[in-house]
Amino acid sequence: MVDQPLFKAWSNGQSLAGGLYEDLSDTTCAPCLQREMAGWAWVAILSLALAGVFAVLLAMARTPGVHEIFPWPQDFFEKGLIIHVIFSFVIWFLAVFGYVTYIATLEIGNGAPKYTIMGRVGWLATAVAFVLLLVPALMDRGAPSLNNYVPVIIDPLYYAGLAVLAVGLGLIVLRLLLNLPMRTQPLNPLATGSVAAGVIFLISLVCFGLALTELAGDEPTHAYNEDLFWAGGHVLQFLNAVMLVVGWYLLAGMAFKDAPIGIGVYNAALLWLVVSAAVAPTFFWIYDAFTAEQQLAFTDLQYALAPPSMLVAGALVLSILRRRRETGSLPWHDPGFLCLVLSFVEFGLGGVLGLFVDGADARTPAHYHGVISGINLVFMGLFFVFFLPLQYRNVGAGRAIRWQIWLFAVGQLLFSAGLFLAGGHGAMRKVAGHAQGLEGMIAIGGMVVYGIGSLLAIIGGVMFIYTVIRALLRKPQAVL
Repeated sequence: MVDQPLFKAWSNGQSLAGGLYEDLSDTTCAPCLQREMAGWAWVAILSLALAGVFAVLLAMARTPGVHEIFPWPQDFFEKGLIIHVIFSFVIWFLAVFGYVTYIATLEIGNGAPKYTIMGRVGWLATAVAFVLLLVPALMDRGAPSLNNYVPVIIDPLYYAGLAVLAVGLGLIVLRLLLNLPMRTQPLNPLATGSVAAGVIFLISLVCFGLALTELAGDEPTHAYNEDLFWAGGHVLQFLNAVMLVVGWYLLAGMAFKDAPIGIGVYNAALLWLVVSAAVAPTFFWIYDAFTAEQQLAFTDLQYALAPPSMLVAGALVLSILRRRRETGSLPWHDPGFLCLVLSFVEFGLGGVLGLFVDGADARTPAHYHGVISGINLVFMGLFFVFFLPLQYRNVGAGRAIRWQIWLFAVGQLLFSAGLFLAGGHGAMRKVAGHAQGLEGMIAIGGMVVYGIGSLLAIIGGVMFIYTVIRALLRKPQAVL
């Protein structure tokens, strides 16, 4: 392991990135710190890889003309869908959150943050949770519960995995917050975003705890899981929104080689998201637990996600257009910038499709897959231009990198469009095969488009996973 300044990758880019990272410390990178950084990268990419395997199987189970060929095991689709969602939408997102939080903690602590043991235990707990959540599906244990936000296999090991995950990530957030009073410089945009995301994560734990207290003594069922994860699951969407805003800001800053938008706009968006999320626990005192009124309050709270996302996206689009006028070109060769622009398209499409959903048919997953793919593109960009360079494992900006980005983005667009088209003509969500209720050429055609989009997105995703794993297995490059 090279013994170089931890933020040398950032320091070298300061002249390129203007004042974006001026407050980052020039510290010595101990091998143990790099190992923990690599640990978060491995948890993130392996969770995405596992989710991708199940995405292939799920797409086959739903595509007309394909699902009849294979003898799918009983409950396969339901359990496969749970594993896909939990690793692509929970573990993957939270592992990237853990990665960013760790980098912010190192920066705040000048490369030597206090309470190191909390971070190591937190990462280890997240890795253990990875295994505990997977085992019930592989051992054919427990009944599937396709509840919202955090779907469950009703098995003690699975619940233990969720608990260990909560504890692990809670520890890395607490370490970040405990190091705040010892900082010697103002918070940079990354650290500010990490603190905001960490506070929202703790708020989600409060909501999970309040729901669990209300459910004490009840037997786990689908209804139990729906109630348990409804409130906290809604709050986690605010964490995802913070990560999206932080990612947009970082990718634009790296591509523009300057602060992309006013810091006031950025901080206002983060503050809005934290304050909105902080309202959530009060719904347990304002309304009776798990009533229709309380559920509607959490649902309506989601409208607070739109203004800060639109504010930052709008400001960045205007900044991009202004730079296009000033320079006559845009850095399309830069993987981070390409991911940034395509993220706007995917996230915007998902938001528009959300205006037409009713929760019953395939238009709902069309909506949230569009939104999720927008976030995924940001995370892909961060790996290419931010995470891997910090580990001295650059992957460059060649044609293969751009191809995998385009394949994933176009595939996800077709995926969402096909599901939305089929759902608008009666195709149901969370089912496969004949249970989808495909009647008519439009519904069937929509699912065929969905299958084609799934294939393209999977190819792009596999290329991305291969690129990252290959980089992580490579010996770190010397930093000049």
